[in-house]
Amino acid sequence: MERYQAIGAIETFGLVYVLEAADAMVKASDVEVIGYENTASGYISVIVQGETEACRTAVDAGVRAVEKMGTEVYSHVVIPGPHEDLRKIIDRYSLSVLLPEETSE
Repeated sequence: MERYQAIGAIETFGLVYVLEAADAMVKASDVEVIGYENTASGYISVIVQGETEACRTAVDAGVRAVEKMGTEVYSHVVIPGPHEDLRKIIDRYSLSVLLPEETSE
């Protein structure tokens, strides 16, 4: 099983803010958005993967972007070398599961 070098996540309230965070994250560093989760209460998390320092840079940029919009980040984290069992959680919220590619005819 592939092991991520690092994962980073930001959780905030509202789609607009998490989109701004995700945009800032991928523009600031060499990371890939791998998933998101929208809870019933309106909190939304975005998850990225990449090198550890790239994830740190990305999460910092995402936090700054959300705060610049006048709201706060509920939580954020960078996990270097996550245990392979976290894959079960990551895959649950993966974009490939949530938004499968269309099959060509």
